[in-house]
Amino acid sequence: MKFTVTIKRNHEFQRLYHKGKSAVTPYLALYCRKNRRMENRLGLTVGKKVGGAVTRNRVRRRVREIYRLHEGELRPGYDIVVVARVKAAFATYRQLERSFLSLADKLGLKAREAGEP
Repeated sequence: MKFTVTIKRNHEFQRLYHKGKSAVTPYLALYCRKNRRMENRLGLTVGKKVGGAVTRNRVRRRVREIYRLHEGELRPGYDIVVVARVKAAFATYRQLERSFLSLADKLGLKAREAGEP
């Protein structure tokens, strides 16, 4: 993750939950808010309802890899929190990827292509 810093502090997560924009799919919830930096900040949350430690870590690794692969397509200057929902434990990698990309598009995080209006 070249252009991304990790969000680790609870008050930063809380600020995004309360003041950020959000969108939801059955697998993921995504919260975002502009920051005044030239980089994105990413936070991941996978609750105990998702499953045991092995399952939660698998979901976390998958979401982190999806973000890493598509990081270049996202606009810089945002705080982003991805919350895995219970169905994420049973989702395939492709379903999680489609879910993340649709949420990013819905919230306007994807950078526009040169030919698009």
